[in-house]
Amino acid sequence: MVQTPPRPLATRGTAFVDGFGQERRLRGVCIGGWLNMENFITGYSANESLMRAKVTAAIGQDRADRFFDRFLEVFYADADAEFLADNGFDLVRIPINYHHLERDDRPFEIVEAGFRHLDRAIELGAKYGIYSIIDLHALPGSQNQHWHSDNATHIASFWQHRHFQERVLNIWRAIADRYKGNPWVAGYNLMNEPADETGSRVGPVYRELFDAVRAVDPDHIIFLDGNTYSTDFSMFDDQPWPNVVYSLHDYVEASLGRGGPYAGKTSASDKFLKRSEYARRTGTPILVGEFAPIYTNDESVDVVRRQILADQLDIYRDHDASWTSWMYKDLGRQGLVNAAPKSPYRQRFDGFVAKKERLGVDQWGSDGWGPRAVTMPVQELVDSEAPHFDPYPWGRFDWVRTMLLNLTLAQPLADEYAQLFCGLDDSELDALADSFAFENCQVRETLRRQLVEG
Repeated sequence: MVQTPPRPLATRGTAFVDGFGQERRLRGVCIGGWLNMENFITGYSANESLMRAKVTAAIGQDRADRFFDRFLEVFYADADAEFLADNGFDLVRIPINYHHLERDDRPFEIVEAGFRHLDRAIELGAKYGIYSIIDLHALPGSQNQHWHSDNATHIASFWQHRHFQERVLNIWRAIADRYKGNPWVAGYNLMNEPADETGSRVGPVYRELFDAVRAVDPDHIIFLDGNTYSTDFSMFDDQPWPNVVYSLHDYVEASLGRGGPYAGKTSASDKFLKRSEYARRTGTPILVGEFAPIYTNDESVDVVRRQILADQLDIYRDHDASWTSWMYKDLGRQGLVNAAPKSPYRQRFDGFVAKKERLGVDQWGSDGWGPRAVTMPVQELVDSEAPHFDPYPWGRFDWVRTMLLNLTLAQPLADEYAQLFCGLDDSELDALADSFAFENCQVRETLRRQLVEG
């Protein structure tokens, strides 16, 4: 029987302290691809809003609602929370798209029904002794330049428009009012991976959001991701804010799509120490909000990636760092749990996913080249004609591939994805969604064992 804490989780120096006064090192997963869908996780193309619009146009509003509602019901349910608890995990970070809580055509009006799955996830956590971080992963206007903020462009307009910022203030007031006092809510991750090119706006916006939440909820931890995709904390002074955790993301380049040689544990440690420097210097708890390799099913590659993960987990233990692995469930690239190859969804969409991989239209997991006969000349042309071009956040190569592959090629493919829903009856739509139910999935055992030991 899980005992409910008398008060929410809090910080005390470098430690997390639960409602019973016990220090905790928290370990868990991010429930990515659920309340904020991502293309490489569930196999669609481009960004979530475009994909939903295309599916709706293809099969109609009622039938699209049927599929997406059922998907949300089954993707994270009782069996998932029980599995996580049985394996010793006590924290989930729940990315959410603002579209669940507010509509663009009716800004500042909170959608009450949009909380139902978040409420359910937090209640499941309480049932099994799991804390939940509420992570606003996609903000109005997009707080970073890429697909995972539901960005249909390469521009983070959130930073340029006061209108978007005021809408987020309103959303967070509503979230804080709903969950204040809830001891199973670990806290509020105010925005995932901000990317303010100037570096001058992110600090003041965080201050406003912090004050707005604190005016409603004085107790819950607030998690602040660093600028430039949760790697840069230079906008904060040497005095940390009370009951705040400065959350870093810690991906190792050799474990991602472009791969490359792994320089060893020392290199992974150096990157972690750089990204955690602010938390360590100010004596605040360390939370690695995202990390973990992408797997290729090529054992010669994946054996190295398992070593990278082992090294990272060793480093986190050495520094008493809490963590949430990216991520829990997907089609088999990175998740702890995967939709099975023989499931109806995989059977229908695996060919489309293979096409996406061939064209490199998903940024996460791709080597960034796609069809080299097309992309290489463009990369070389931009490099030769604009040799000093080094755009924020990741330079010329990333900028060109974003424009060429992740927008120009990816967005037309959203139509092809949507067409794969056509001609299916209601039971077949339900079966597609049910492919993501825990009982229809398989566990990546090597990853489970590593994380359990971490």
